[in-house]
Amino acid sequence: MTGKHVVREDDGSAKKPLWQRLGWLVVIWSGSVLALFVVASLLRMFMTAAGMKTH
Repeated sequence: MTGKHVVREDDGSAKKPLWQRLGWLVVIWSGSVLALFVVASLLRMFMTAAGMKTH
């Protein structure tokens, strides 16, 4: 098999400590929850401004 080059990517995540990988997981999850809260709040504000009530 001459002429073919095998490209092997090094998985850098296995070299990072567990606490660092879990930290990134928590940061990304928290960011997505915060973004969902902001979008839901804006939708609720616009719906209330349009005359729709929650009760």
